[in-house]
Amino acid sequence: MRHPVTEQYVTPAPGVRLWTERRGAPDAPPLLLVMGAGASGLAWPEPFVDALAEHHRVIRYDHRDTGRSTAAYDEHPYSVRDLAGDAVAVLDALDVPRAHVAGLSLGGLLTQLLLADHPDRVLSATLMGTAALSALPYEAPDGTVTAAAELPPPAPEVLEFWSHFGDDRDPEAELEWRLAHWRLLAGGRLPFDEDFFRDQERRIIAHTGTHLTSTAHARADASGLLRTEELARNEVPTLVIAAPEEPVFPPPHARHLAQVIGRAHLAEIPGMGHALPPAVHGPLAAAVLRHTLGAGVRA
Repeated sequence: MRHPVTEQYVTPAPGVRLWTERRGAPDAPPLLLVMGAGASGLAWPEPFVDALAEHHRVIRYDHRDTGRSTAAYDEHPYSVRDLAGDAVAVLDALDVPRAHVAGLSLGGLLTQLLLADHPDRVLSATLMGTAALSALPYEAPDGTVTAAAELPPPAPEVLEFWSHFGDDRDPEAELEWRLAHWRLLAGGRLPFDEDFFRDQERRIIAHTGTHLTSTAHARADASGLLRTEELARNEVPTLVIAAPEEPVFPPPHARHLAQVIGRAHLAEIPGMGHALPPAVHGPLAAAVLRHTLGAGVRA
């Protein structure tokens, strides 16, 4: 089912304008979706957003330097912490005192910053494809202890691919590069629906008005992000999505998150990697909704 959509621009800082979209019943509990680095809010797939909008007023937005939001970094450099502040500014501008928040990749890091720094604004949190902003070690089921800094890095083929992120490509070559990127991030276990991703990326390019991509988020100041103590004493119900085919933050990153964040629990989506292909939309939406609709009961 398609739901009424409202678009609005908000201003989190002087000279910065963010595109936002709301979908779903105006009186439904708000759910803020926070996308990953360099990705427009339209990278949240339409069927997934529609499924969530059956029960929520879903809010998604373009980060700075993505989509229709201001390309700000080159003139006014910002930090990753500023991007977390943007999420709060979106809630403020849309008159949302508290929201459920779900973040993927960089969005998962930003969601952790909200848990640590603005817990009064978060009804529940869902973390996907991300690493813990905690210095606490990971303890495996067999008792083996691994320092947080020694958990697995992104797969070498992902890092190699990312080294070409800002290369000069014509529109058709850029589209093919994005398809190859999603295929790599998907992890290889579930069917890869090339037509779905091709259509999605064409819509994102049309939405943005250019096929060019920004490397701003990779250059943003990432210092001062650790929130070890704050996350350990977290009281906000938190769901960690375990994706067994995750190539960016491979297992056991999800289990580490669930260990070091208070009130966190795991839900595994079989075959999921770091992408959102059609095969995961239903199971993932169901897991998120079980969590958000039950958060009030557990609070």
